[in-house]
Amino acid sequence: MSGFLIGWLAILPSYATPLLLASLGLILCERAGVLNLGPEGLMAVGAMTGAATVLLGADPWVGLAAGIGAAMALSLVFGLAVVVFRADQTLAGLAVVAIGLGVTGAIGRPFVQQTFDGIAGFGTAAGAAGTAERLLAHLNPVVCGALLLVMALWWGLTRSRLGLRLRAVGEDPATADVAGVDVQAVQLAAVLACGALCGLAGAYLSVAASHVWVEGMVAGRGWIAVALVIFARWEPRRALLGAVIFGGADALVPRLQAIGADVPTYLMMMLPYLLTLAVLVGASLVGRAGSAEPERLGRVYLRQDKH
Repeated sequence: MSGFLIGWLAILPSYATPLLLASLGLILCERAGVLNLGPEGLMAVGAMTGAATVLLGADPWVGLAAGIGAAMALSLVFGLAVVVFRADQTLAGLAVVAIGLGVTGAIGRPFVQQTFDGIAGFGTAAGAAGTAERLLAHLNPVVCGALLLVMALWWGLTRSRLGLRLRAVGEDPATADVAGVDVQAVQLAAVLACGALCGLAGAYLSVAASHVWVEGMVAGRGWIAVALVIFARWEPRRALLGAVIFGGADALVPRLQAIGADVPTYLMMMLPYLLTLAVLVGASLVGRAGSAEPERLGRVYLRQDKH
């Protein structure tokens, strides 16, 4: 039993970190009032670009940066569509998913299932032994950075002037506009930041977690991140808890398979998505009570909306 638990804890960061990064990006974007349903496509672009960059001879850290940049480029298209040209945010987000999955499937075909040396865990670098090595094997600077980002984002949203402006834009953009805040600039910046974190989440999957890229490797994690934001009530610290729960459920499948447990594999693979449905149903029943959901989330702001 202890071996199973240690093995599960060891791989948990690989499953929780992408969810955490993507959900933090969505929190930033949605606290600015922009509904973003595109993380599945953004993560796919980040994963493929990161892997392709490394396979073409670049350093893994350059691969991570390339994945971030590619997802930000796609996010810029989304941001211009919904913020500047006021397109429907739901449809634009779904278009981002379709574009991301389609582009990666077409461009990434030459790089499918080619393994490479990615970012190693601390256990490998430190040469630790036994239990310590197993627990550290999947820990790397990206995981540690994601944990620090949770607190930085919480502090920024609740204590900094920039965070106050971002939240004001999500709650009452007309009042923020009257106060001199450039609503479009804040929303575009939030969309780009979301793209960067979703791109990092995707690149982490290929460059740090698996050291390979295959089509469809994001496997619904972008949609889980959308539900995780609702579970977290748009609060970064709760997003960490949610990432551990959702990631832990996802990590159970390979661990049970590794020990040869007689469980219905396909049913276990459904567990994270069943949790996602449960969160959405629960959120609809609970409503906005105790939630930091922005008042104007998903609603296009027009200057004539001023009070």
